[in-house]
Amino acid sequence: MNLLLLSNSTQYGRSYLEHALDVVTAFLPAKARLAFVPYALADHDAYTAKVAGAFDGTGVQVRGVHEDGDPLTRLAEADAVFVGGGNSFRLLSALYRTGLRDALAAGVRDGLPYMGASAGTNMAAPTLRTTNDMPIVQPPSFEALGLVPFQINPHYLDPDPGSTHKGETREERLTEFLEENDVPVLGLREGSWLRVDGTRAHVDGAREARLFRRGTPPLELPAGSDVSELLTVRPEFDVRG
Repeated sequence: MNLLLLSNSTQYGRSYLEHALDVVTAFLPAKARLAFVPYALADHDAYTAKVAGAFDGTGVQVRGVHEDGDPLTRLAEADAVFVGGGNSFRLLSALYRTGLRDALAAGVRDGLPYMGASAGTNMAAPTLRTTNDMPIVQPPSFEALGLVPFQINPHYLDPDPGSTHKGETREERLTEFLEENDVPVLGLREGSWLRVDGTRAHVDGAREARLFRRGTPPLELPAGSDVSELLTVRPEFDVRG
């Protein structure tokens, strides 16, 4: 498979996709017809226009899969697909409703380049169980696309030792997930991404990633780290103890 999974689409102080645009355009085929999946936000037209604007001057042609009424046809016409960020529950619910969940999984496994950001990156994992989002809708299942066999946590935030907030940290929440499930979780800090090319995978970007495994301390992964072995794991869910 050919995947580019971004933690975030907007970096502080920069415009949409600006922080990763060179990587994104190198990932996409030349003059690609890019199918954009806007369902994580409510205004699909405005979201698609925003993405199209980010690609001005690159030769990439952006078309929303919601346009002209048939998302599966729009996907079939594309050279690559970009699944945008927003609310992961709303996004996954729409993928089920439109038939795109199965079509995306099949197309990507057949060679279609897949780019995700935030919620779109969550979709590449087996389930939604490590998303940060509020469940504003109820999808038919938490089962996502399963393009990689491990979980991802975009927008990973480190504990702040100076904070007076007494709610759970992201690290605590992921540790709780691993008490009930045995599958690695790759925490992607903002500005980082995961690149998968066939049987090879590595993390890159402006910040380190953080890898969580059951029963072991989290591991820091500098930019450029090879994480190909994660593609061989066999996830196990609901295996408490």
